[in-house]
Amino acid sequence: MNVKALRVQKGWSQDQLAQFSGLSVRTIQRIERGHKPGLESLKSLAAVFDIDISDLQKETDMQADTSMSSEERAIAKRVRALGGFYSHLTHYVVVLAILFIINWLTTPGYYWAWWVALGWGIAVVSHGVSAMGIVDLFGDKWEKRQIEKRLNARSKR
Repeated sequence: MNVKALRVQKGWSQDQLAQFSGLSVRTIQRIERGHKPGLESLKSLAAVFDIDISDLQKETDMQADTSMSSEERAIAKRVRALGGFYSHLTHYVVVLAILFIINWLTTPGYYWAWWVALGWGIAVVSHGVSAMGIVDLFGDKWEKRQIEKRLNARSKR
């Protein structure tokens, strides 16, 4: 059983479990969300639940195995990037509509809002191209190369 199931089985709140185990409520919350607890935390919880620490340790290892695979994490990262792009695009459209209205009301002879649309539009297109994976100049491969480069430079010191 996981920590939350054990806690609920005893009818305890997170506050009560924290008080009985000597851990903070925040630590209990982290463990229940799937973060791997330290050995001392496991000892405290095993003592409170009156179970063997190895049983509790197996459970936390199983929870770690059921976490997202690297492919799922990559997909989630791509979806977050797309969400960021769509949010950026929405802001672009709304703000430019307001700017064109202000431009039309204040200086109808000269449409300066086109300059804003052009500059910001380039940024939106760049964001979209990156988020959709069409051109990925500073993507995962670039990050990996930079990390390796810095780790190699650090190890040579």
